[in-house]
Amino acid sequence: MPPTDASTDADTPPAPVPGRADTSGCESGTDTSPPSDPDLRSYVSADVEDTLDLRLPEELLAYFAETADGRGGAVPGAVDGAAGGRGGGAGIPQGGATESTYVASADVDLLDRVGGWGPTTTPVGVFQLVPVRVERDLTLITRWMNDPVVAEFWKLAGPGSVTEEHLRLQLDGDGRSVPCLGLLDGTPMSYWEIYRADLDPLARHYPARPHDTGIHLLIGGVAHRGRGLGSALLRAVADHALDCRPSCARVVAEPDLRNTPSVSAFLSAGFRFSAEVDLPDKRAALMVRDRALRDLL
Repeated sequence: MPPTDASTDADTPPAPVPGRADTSGCESGTDTSPPSDPDLRSYVSADVEDTLDLRLPEELLAYFAETADGRGGAVPGAVDGAAGGRGGGAGIPQGGATESTYVASADVDLLDRVGGWGPTTTPVGVFQLVPVRVERDLTLITRWMNDPVVAEFWKLAGPGSVTEEHLRLQLDGDGRSVPCLGLLDGTPMSYWEIYRADLDPLARHYPARPHDTGIHLLIGGVAHRGRGLGSALLRAVADHALDCRPSCARVVAEPDLRNTPSVSAFLSAGFRFSAEVDLPDKRAALMVRDRALRDLL
């Protein structure tokens, strides 16, 4: 099951950030040129009621259609193939696409190409999600996962091989979960997982709707915690996802109820508390940011 979004802001509950970030970066023609610092250049290359919508996503219908081509009825990246047992990953299928891509096929991208969303201007600086490359980012992410505050909830402390396995399960999957570094003014300072909540095991525990987008976040460095950055970036990324994914009506998250700073950060970021849900590895707060309410919260 997904992790608990530890270290969103580990010290002081963040203050609300007024207004909404500039989320125009996903538009065609956006300047996504790399930062001027050569050391960082490699990092850039309707309604609100919680009711169950029984329509299946078009991508999933396409997968079912593929079972007639002699594959023995297997649905690529089926939810039952998810990794589990340590509370540290979204519903990550085994097998699927190659390591170098998060695209399910040439014609289908389950998250509308997160790597192309581009930068967005936030109250705390220019922010951008950059899909993880294991050979480049493993050392940094492993160090963050071994921070005691992070390890308590993500449960990925240990040697680099533990973190690498977690990352590759996503990178080798069908694209329903994309691990990303978060760059603030060109500096990597957070780790994110953007995932299709409606295609995740989480969907068994709440009234999922087609194209619901889920997010996990950890703030990497102690210097970036306790300053309200978590709530500012959560708001910016959620709104950026809504702008870059027109088919998505909601962004959801499920932090551990024990993680009070994380829940507080989501509330300050314009998410509403929807329900308490019992997941296999935790009791979680289901947090929802609705497209229809984002100008009000």
